[in-house]
Amino acid sequence: MNRIAAALLIAFSATGAAVAQTAAAPATAAAGTAAHGPAYNLQADVERVMKEFDVPGIAIAVVKDGKVLAAEGFGVRKRGEPARVDGKTIFEIASNSKAFTAAALGMLVDQGKLAWDDPVIKHLPDFRMYDAYVTAEMTIRDLLVHRSGLGLGAGDLMWWPTTTFSTDEIIHNLRYIKPATSFRNSYAYDNLLYIVAGKIIAAKSGKTWGETMHEWILNPIGMTNTTTSLEENAKFANVSAPHSKINGKAVPVKPMPVANAVGAVGINTNAEDIARWMQVLLDGGRVGKDAAGKEVRLWSDKQAREMWTAQTPMAINTPRPPLAATKPNFYAYGLGFQLRDYQGKLVAMHGGALQGFYTRVLLVPEAKLGIAIFTNAESGPSLNALQYRLLDQHLGVAPTDWIGRIADIDKEMQAKEAARIKGEVATRAAGSKPSLPLASYEGEYEDPWYGKAAIRRVNNRLVMSFSRTPDLTGEMEHFQHDTFIVRWKERNFNADAYVTFSLDHDGSIERVRMKPVSTETDFSYDFQDLLFVPVKKEKKV
Repeated sequence: MNRIAAALLIAFSATGAAVAQTAAAPATAAAGTAAHGPAYNLQADVERVMKEFDVPGIAIAVVKDGKVLAAEGFGVRKRGEPARVDGKTIFEIASNSKAFTAAALGMLVDQGKLAWDDPVIKHLPDFRMYDAYVTAEMTIRDLLVHRSGLGLGAGDLMWWPTTTFSTDEIIHNLRYIKPATSFRNSYAYDNLLYIVAGKIIAAKSGKTWGETMHEWILNPIGMTNTTTSLEENAKFANVSAPHSKINGKAVPVKPMPVANAVGAVGINTNAEDIARWMQVLLDGGRVGKDAAGKEVRLWSDKQAREMWTAQTPMAINTPRPPLAATKPNFYAYGLGFQLRDYQGKLVAMHGGALQGFYTRVLLVPEAKLGIAIFTNAESGPSLNALQYRLLDQHLGVAPTDWIGRIADIDKEMQAKEAARIKGEVATRAAGSKPSLPLASYEGEYEDPWYGKAAIRRVNNRLVMSFSRTPDLTGEMEHFQHDTFIVRWKERNFNADAYVTFSLDHDGSIERVRMKPVSTETDFSYDFQDLLFVPVKKEKKV
């Protein structure tokens, strides 16, 4: 299952006194029963999910009515090693970081340092989008609500997988990315504008985004085991390893540092700390009282309402009949949160995904309920299954075998995708040959926003390498005509791509387009947004 299912649910649907109020580890009560509704066996459900969807480790946090009902772990931190996941095991929560960025911007609004509808160029004068009108009209609010006109995941190859681009370079290159739709026309999830938002936070605070998160949010809440970089993670022993599927099996893979994208994906945390975060969100930003007994809060009621107010409508898809009860009546994006309904109640939620980690956070304000699910694997269906299982449990809804239903649909979707790819192979012009000798495809190619990629012959095979992405290197095999498939050396990417050369009238290469082979490839491999042209060689005088 690709990251759309994990992050977007489209497939289915600061004072020392304040620290003292929250710093103690949360007491964990049994999460196997709900005050109203049927009994559940959380451990049995999670173990079934881990087995069914091949997930090595899961952490669960549940808060209800101001109390922590669960902050615990299941399975192992790293497959093949005995260390267990527990409530203190740190996971990369990826796009669940967007809520932290939104909250910090809300705090800046409360401080009078900016307004939601200020133009971005008021605070970042060098900010530019492809279109001059959009540059002038883009607001702070627009940065957070996925209606910029950029396509899904556009430009993500500047940070995913790990690149050598700086944050400033990524922001600068936004001006070269052509829009997919008109400004504010429709919803399309992006990460780059949250990177811009993180830059604004740093500019206004006078510190890095990470330092600001610690000072303004993490320390006051008591999230003492939460980090803003993998370098910080190294200070802790209890950290989960990432796992990706290679040849159909989840195996440990190397972490993916993304220091240039922290505003979008920079938080790493555990079940105990995320429980504290959910309590603060459900209480409108309150973190306790100071020594004088005065209420301490991080942001105002007004900003709390802004975060959970619908900003951009999202399409509502009709799920398969077994999942009919999961269909929302409304679906929209707020500020750092998706908003929908379930069982007649508002749910503010988000997903997160980086290589090796999928996570989800759900808040039901009316029920004073918060649920967080962290996995050290790349399985959107596992999150969906546990999400509805836990929501039903704590909302007093009669149980449904969501695990079984979602597993059946997942198997069906995987089989259909495998059949589709097999069909493409079967119908290709197998006897066709490239128009040019292999040597003619060698050279450097350049895209306006990404930069350069090189194609070289190694042992009479073409090898493609992206200049700013060390791990995007792979051999190219001929598919048909002037289309090749590049197979990346890092097999956990699951992102092999078609590479198609177009020739000019004289037989020279005019341009190169790419697109993923599989529809299951993560959308942040936005190969389809690239337009490579040959780099002209300087003539010798």
